[in-house]
Amino acid sequence: MANNLLTARGGTGEPIVLVHGLMGRGTTWDRQLPWLTELGEVYTYDAPWHRGRGVDDAEPISTERFVADLAQAVEELGRPVRLIGHSMGGLHSWCLAAARPELVTALVVEDMAADFVGFTIGAWEPWAHALPVEFDSAEQVLDMFGPIAGRYFLEAFDRTATGWQLHGEAGRWVAIAAEWGTRDYWHQWAAVRVPTLLIEAGNSVAPPGQMRKMAEIGHQATYLVVPGAGHLVHDDDPDAYRRAVEDFLLSN
Repeated sequence: MANNLLTARGGTGEPIVLVHGLMGRGTTWDRQLPWLTELGEVYTYDAPWHRGRGVDDAEPISTERFVADLAQAVEELGRPVRLIGHSMGGLHSWCLAAARPELVTALVVEDMAADFVGFTIGAWEPWAHALPVEFDSAEQVLDMFGPIAGRYFLEAFDRTATGWQLHGEAGRWVAIAAEWGTRDYWHQWAAVRVPTLLIEAGNSVAPPGQMRKMAEIGHQATYLVVPGAGHLVHDDDPDAYRRAVEDFLLSN
C-alpha cells in the first residue's frame, strides 16, 4: 500500500524504519542502506519541520506531535516495525513504543537520554539562528560543520540550482530542542516493553550516566558505548555501529 510519510529503500522481511535526529533527514541514512536492507524491508522517514524549506506543520511543536506523526507513518504501513532512531529520532521511537506497543517490535536508540531538564540550549540558539539559509558550496558546509557532520548535512539540506538550502526553519529546530530542557521522558522509557539496543557515543551529547541508567532500568535493554565516537555514531564509527545493530536485529 502507498505510504505518504515513509520512503521505501529496499529489502524484504520485517519492516525497519529509520528515524533521523534533529536537523537530519531520511536521506542521511543512505550509507547504512546496503547492509540494513539485508536485515529487513527498510523505510526512511522525514519528521515534521524537517521536510523542506517552507514546509511547515500546523500543530504546535511538541514531542507528542512528533510521536503522533511517526505513529501515523507506521500505521499506514500496516505492520509492526523495528525502529532505529538517532538522537531525537531515538526519543520519538521509544515514546511511540511506550504509547503504541502494538506498532513496535524492537528499538535501536543512538545517543539520546531521557532527561535534559535544566540543560539550556545556551550558545546553540544564536549559532542556529546565524546559519545561512543557503550554502554556496559543499566546502562551505564542510568548513562549518566538519567532515562527519558536514557530510551528514549535505545529505539533509535541500539541493538547489545554486547550492544547499536548509530543509527547515532554524527557529523551529531551536524550539524543538528547547522543549527537552523543560521535561523528562523517564516515564515513557519505563513503559517500553520491547527489546532495545542503546548505543552511546564516547563523546556523547547525553548527560553523563543517563544512558547507562536507562539500560539498568529498561525492560530488555542492551547497552553499548562506542569509545571515541561523536554524536553521529553511525557515521563516525560505522563498523562498530553496524556490528552492534546487526547482532541485535538478528537476535530480536
